[in-house]
Amino acid sequence: KDCNLIPPLSHPSACHSLGGKDRRSGLILNIPLSSDQTSMEELSATLDYLLSIPSEKCKARGFTVIVDGRKSQWNTVKTVVLMLQNVIPPEVSLVCVVKPDEFWDKKVTHFCFWKEKDRLGFEVILVSANKLTRYIEPCQLTDDFGGSLDYDHSDWLNKRLVFEKFTKESTSLLDELSIINDADKSSSMDKDKSADCALLPSFDPETVLQTGHELLSELQQRRFNGSEGGGGGQGAWCPMEEELLAQPQVMKLLDSLREQYTRYQELCRQRNKRTQLDEIHAKVMQVVTWLQGPGSELLKTQQTIGDSIRSAQALQQRHEEIESQHSEWFAVYVELNQQIAALLSTGEEEEVAELKALQQQLSDVCYRQAAQLESRQNVLQAAQGFHSTTQELSQQLDGLLGMLCADVAPADGAAIQQNLKLLEEKLQTVEAGLTSLRQKGALLLEQTCSQPSWPLEETESPTTEQQDSVQHIQSVMEDMQLRKQRCEDMVDVRRLKMLQMVQLFKCEEDALQAVEWLSELLDALLKTHVRLGDDSQETRTMLDKHRKFVDVAQSTYDYGRQLLQATVVLCQSLRCTTRSSGDTLPRLNRVWKQFSVSAEERQQRLELALNFHTAAERVLQQERVEAESLDEVDSLGKTLLDRLTMPVIFPDGSEQFFGSPTDTAAAAEGVRERLLLVEERRLQLQEKLASE
Repeated sequence: KDCNLIPPLSHPSACHSLGGKDRRSGLILNIPLSSDQTSMEELSATLDYLLSIPSEKCKARGFTVIVDGRKSQWNTVKTVVLMLQNVIPPEVSLVCVVKPDEFWDKKVTHFCFWKEKDRLGFEVILVSANKLTRYIEPCQLTDDFGGSLDYDHSDWLNKRLVFEKFTKESTSLLDELSIINDADKSSSMDKDKSADCALLPSFDPETVLQTGHELLSELQQRRFNGSEGGGGGQGAWCPMEEELLAQPQVMKLLDSLREQYTRYQELCRQRNKRTQLDEIHAKVMQVVTWLQGPGSELLKTQQTIGDSIRSAQALQQRHEEIESQHSEWFAVYVELNQQIAALLSTGEEEEVAELKALQQQLSDVCYRQAAQLESRQNVLQAAQGFHSTTQELSQQLDGLLGMLCADVAPADGAAIQQNLKLLEEKLQTVEAGLTSLRQKGALLLEQTCSQPSWPLEETESPTTEQQDSVQHIQSVMEDMQLRKQRCEDMVDVRRLKMLQMVQLFKCEEDALQAVEWLSELLDALLKTHVRLGDDSQETRTMLDKHRKFVDVAQSTYDYGRQLLQATVVLCQSLRCTTRSSGDTLPRLNRVWKQFSVSAEERQQRLELALNFHTAAERVLQQERVEAESLDEVDSLGKTLLDRLTMPVIFPDGSEQFFGSPTDTAAAAEGVRERLLLVEERRLQLQEKLASE
């Protein structure tokens, strides 16, 4: 057993304090012996430990030792008593040996302790347990000896163990903290990380302090309870002397420990702050080094814009990978910036200046790199837009060129108009595409030429890639402009040709329409122009209308002839054979000849009718009429009636009558009525001549 520590007080044979006092206010020690073999070494060590606890003042009042031998052999009791002379200090005046009731009576006679008092140095009394109260007050004895003292040795032992542990740990901790604090105070701040190991004491200060506070609270509570009960009657327990002495010792240790621990905490705080500053500085340098080194090199190698939408997309994908790598370092920058901001609010002046310098350096590098990334992203986006527009414009020009190279064989003018409209729309689309290409090309040139410069120590002349990019952009725009101009020239030619074709179809359509109109005039002439008038005035009016009608037909025929002549000219210009004009011209001439014959016949009939009506009216109005005049009227009337029954004979030999038979009969009836009137006039004249 380690006798320097707490002895085995829980052993059945181990001695302990009863917590009570004898009649002289001395402490009482109890040595309980058992039937098992008792180790004298352990007993001696335990007595030495217990006797070292009380103060000198308490020791001066003496001790009373109770050797409880009720469960032990006589030889063991005797050995223990004899051993006490080497252990018990002079202050021990009385040793009470508690014996069994009748077991030792015969053996006691062989050894009388009272005769050995001078040799032993203290008085030994052999007494029964029920008679122990003759020497010690019952209130100072536990119930094992018939007393009323409320004493829990296990509780005392546990508290004593806690006290001893706290004392040992706190003393060791105070020494360690004092060494650490004094070493730091006497030397400058050590930035070597290996020195951090010296800042770790053997015991946790918080735990030791917590143990001390709990122990002090327990001691104060026991003292309070003891003092409260001290004024009572029998059986009250009073705090032992060592407990009263332990309180100021614990308080002193706690005060010292708190003082050293406070200094230690401040030291740790300063060292932690220094360590944190060093870590931040290292991380800042790590971020700056990467951004100015590998990060910048990655961006410098990505200067091209590609020559197609696919190559630009590949460059965009590579740029996104570079951005992803930068994002990891930017995340570290954000975290470092937050840490620096937190330290700025609590740091000292020197630390604040250092932190601000680090923060400014980190921000400058990160913002410059972010500007380079953003500029590169803008260039790539502009390049994709430029290449995409170039591809679309090239496809539009190819489509327009294909349309221009295809033969134009429309069925009619509407189809030509539709094709012409589609051609104009495609040309407008190409024009809009070229305008968009110019705008996006200008933007790309601006983005390419206005990229942020690198730091002065890294500044270089414009790269070959940038110069090639500018030349490529300008070359693409010039090429597209030339292609668009060639297409415009071809569109002008195609537009003229299509307009001529439209005019050709229009002339053919109008010529056919003229034929139709002329046919309608012929049909109207033959079917409706039958009446000859009831008198000369009406006939004369009808003759004037007939001449105007013929003039309209003549104009229609002339218009048709002009259209057909224009058709011939347009076909020659378009280098194509006449389409329908070869059939239209004979139709036009045939209809016109039929109309001319019919109109001439109609005019002759109207003139004949006019002569008839004029002669008849003159005969009917004159008082004296010559027979020759009457004969002339009859002759004109009969000739006119004969003419009405005759058909119109066309140049091709076909015949056509004017109007229907009913219409012809009605016209002839008017002539006959006039002839009857003339005949009546003849009779009147004959009668008049006969009467004379």
